[in-house]
Amino acid sequence: MITIRKAPDRGHANHGWLDTWHTFSFADYYDPQQMGFRSLRVMNEDFIAPDQGFGMHGHRDMEIITYVLEGELAHRDSLGTTAVLKAGQFQRMTAGTGIRHSEFNPSPTTAVHLYQIWLVPERTGLEPSYEDREFDSAGMQNRFQLIASHDGREGSMKINQDVSLLRASLAAGAELAHPLARGRHAWLQVVRGQVQVEAQTLSAGDGAAVSDEAQVAIRAASPAEVLLFDLA
Repeated sequence: MITIRKAPDRGHANHGWLDTWHTFSFADYYDPQQMGFRSLRVMNEDFIAPDQGFGMHGHRDMEIITYVLEGELAHRDSLGTTAVLKAGQFQRMTAGTGIRHSEFNPSPTTAVHLYQIWLVPERTGLEPSYEDREFDSAGMQNRFQLIASHDGREGSMKINQDVSLLRASLAAGAELAHPLARGRHAWLQVVRGQVQVEAQTLSAGDGAAVSDEAQVAIRAASPAEVLLFDLA
């Protein structure tokens, strides 16, 4: 079964400095039918204006992944970490028993475009930690590249949940399939371009929940980039 979540149907708020889209209920957007999928709790697409950002704020008991698509994002946290994430880089935070951080667009002229993703951890009370990583873009060309996993295999970031996060960049007409083990589920998020899933076309911002299927098969209708979550 494949259930499509179209981009225009997402929650939306434009605060001037922040233009944000919520696939699932978040902040002032609440839909009891859209509270997440399996351990995937938040899928936010954010556009942060130049010289703007989120001040220091706290999180607990959540695995947080940030993927910068365009621009740069300056990060500072209560662990003493300071970093500037550039386009193409990923960040992983385990909030655990509590972490405070700020996220700021340091550019005076260019907006930053990012996805922020939250996953419910396998248990509460974990030790907070931080990691950022840049992966070789050649490894995602017309194939799935592992970004994060429960066991940190293949050089991926280790995440405290039974989930594998993959990304792929596809040329127009390219086809990919990811097998799903029995009892597994998937969430497909289109980041750029258009892909076809079965007879349906998904565009940037669209998502799809997949259950009771042997695989997730996609074909690029145009040059495209996708994120794929293989979930328990």
